[in-house]
Amino acid sequence: MGKVKGFMEFQRALPPDREPLERIKDWNEFHEEMAASDLQKQGARCMDCGTPYCHTGFLLSGMASGCPIHNLIPEWNDYVYNGFWREAYDRLMKTNNFPEFTGRVCPAPCEGSCVLGIVEPPVSIKNIECSIIEHAFAEGWVEPKTIAHRTGKRVAVIGSGPAGLACADQLNKAGHSVTVFERDDRIGGLMMYGIPNMKLDKTLVVERRVNIMKAEGITFMPSTEVGVDYPADKLFEEFDAVVLCTGATKPRDLTVEGRAFTGVHFAMDFLRSSTRALLDATEPEISAEGKDVIVIGGGDTGTDCVATSLRQGCRSVVQLEIMPKPALERQPDNPWPEWPKVFKVDYGQEEAAALQGEDPRRYCMMTKKFLDHATGELQAVEVSKVEWVMDEGRYVPRPVSGTEEILPSQLVLLAMGFIGPEENLLQQLQITQDGRGNIRADETNCRTNKPGIFAAGDARRGQSLVVWAINEGRAAARECDRYLMGTTCLP
Repeated sequence: MGKVKGFMEFQRALPPDREPLERIKDWNEFHEEMAASDLQKQGARCMDCGTPYCHTGFLLSGMASGCPIHNLIPEWNDYVYNGFWREAYDRLMKTNNFPEFTGRVCPAPCEGSCVLGIVEPPVSIKNIECSIIEHAFAEGWVEPKTIAHRTGKRVAVIGSGPAGLACADQLNKAGHSVTVFERDDRIGGLMMYGIPNMKLDKTLVVERRVNIMKAEGITFMPSTEVGVDYPADKLFEEFDAVVLCTGATKPRDLTVEGRAFTGVHFAMDFLRSSTRALLDATEPEISAEGKDVIVIGGGDTGTDCVATSLRQGCRSVVQLEIMPKPALERQPDNPWPEWPKVFKVDYGQEEAAALQGEDPRRYCMMTKKFLDHATGELQAVEVSKVEWVMDEGRYVPRPVSGTEEILPSQLVLLAMGFIGPEENLLQQLQITQDGRGNIRADETNCRTNKPGIFAAGDARRGQSLVVWAINEGRAAARECDRYLMGTTCLP
């Protein structure tokens, strides 16, 4: 544990963020660093609970409760409190291939199930995790490792998001020769183009890790879409096994009148355009500059669209959410250790409020149609309020008559989630899909209907968290290794 009664002596604290009106002027990460002495106090708050739910990692009421990769959280909290940073780093790397990713973008289900969180604000686990790995990089502890023995087996990992990278990292450690295929021009998948730079720096964080993996012997093939640039049937000629980590990249659409007007885009197309322009020092293909932006969807992707629009210089931004505004505290039907469904202000909303004077979110709002005023280009959006009513045993949204209004907009970003993996490659490989369109693969051994082909991440489980993707990538690597060698030592 941390310090005896530390949870009684110290209050939860997080590192300060740069001021909203300042940070929207650039694309740099907005979190400041916390002093080591303050981090030790935060580690001291870990209370040696009898059953540390923070690292249980299971689904409860359909949501993650605890850490899906089972980070040894109480152990490295104790090490940080006592100043044993190298030991904390060693414990962290036993379960997490990329703590610099999860320490920045994971929503921290570990904190949602922290026992201290029943009566007090939980331990600031996510920040401690990020601080441990950054301390390790600063001290030079994170170095490419030499693979002592190669098995002679070759594995293709398709997709370089968090599941693909975790899978490749584990298989490489087992001594297999791993090639990672990525259709985008840079490695990282969701970590590269799905999350903005101010939340996860591409050069200082993502490429730093990719370069270590390259030095350890992993081969990366960017700008290579299997099934298009690289024949799918060639996989069976060149590799002993294949792991599909293609993600759930098919976005949920909004089929209302005017959907085809110029100015209505999927959120991920907008975010990808922005990040690519930043890295290439060019102008983005989709820009919010000088426009009234409406973001449809209230999740993390919607927040990223709000923050990106502000940095591109939009005239205004509104975020529409069809769900009701969450409660300020846990409700009786959302008990600990479930993920707390409570109201929060994320970085994008904080920035919009600082610039526009109010939170950009509007709840219980339905989009009825897009308007072009006979120009073919988006000019406005017709919306209305909804109420949630019971219909055949479930709640459904119903428009409230008389609440219709017209919101000016020249750019709409659809951030309503994803409905499954794209099917071109799956059809070529004749991979069976389940009723939701995801790859049908056994949850225990990650095997698809095709011998030697495994699946992991969002492509198998559906849209989920980065930390679940790492969990899946590690599991698929373990089972792939068992398939190739008859046994496995991978955790």
